[in-house]
Amino acid sequence: MSILDRYHAIKDAIARAASDCGRDPASVQLVCVTKTFDADEIAPLLEAGHRVFGENRVQEARAKWPQLRARFPDIELHLIGPLQSNKAKEAVETFDVIESVDREKIAQALAAEMARQEKRPRLLVQVNTGEEPQKAGVAPRDADAFVAFCRQTHGLAIEGLMCVPPNGEQASPHFALLADIAARNGLSTLSMGMSSDFEQAIQLGATHVRVGSAIMGARDYAKG
Repeated sequence: MSILDRYHAIKDAIARAASDCGRDPASVQLVCVTKTFDADEIAPLLEAGHRVFGENRVQEARAKWPQLRARFPDIELHLIGPLQSNKAKEAVETFDVIESVDREKIAQALAAEMARQEKRPRLLVQVNTGEEPQKAGVAPRDADAFVAFCRQTHGLAIEGLMCVPPNGEQASPHFALLADIAARNGLSTLSMGMSSDFEQAIQLGATHVRVGSAIMGARDYAKG
């Protein structure tokens, strides 16, 4: 199958999963994850009309997306990987949505850059639902306080939450936990679900699913 064949298959699967649980398929946005793939490999998706993409690394995104934005100015680019505070300037310049806000230093750096650049990317807080020490994200027990800190201390308009469930565990309990945290904080956006579990995420309220390998194919991690 070509990238476009896989893309259309995933779009159809998203629509079926949404319809099966009584949701409008249009309420679920596919974020196509293109880390390690070059601009020429992404171009067919853009030419087919897709516009929402996710990248893990600021520098990789800055290397390949400007040329694509020149051709397709309505691209919406999401940062879905960990963000270091020294990359806040470039992140605000490059991304329309930053999904990995996860600590006070990052919130402070983003607030300062957003004010300086007069640019307002949409922001999601990443929650480490499995409390894995090697993984980014605020602990679930600290999520309410962190959302309040971002809003009250730095005036950040947090739109929603993102999570990456632990490998080898059932994803659904993690998605349900994220949805509960979002509901009690009045957050409308839930970025959850990847290639292997996006259908479960949709059943539990995902508004954005991040699908990479099921569309783009196997990655060459030596490239990025």
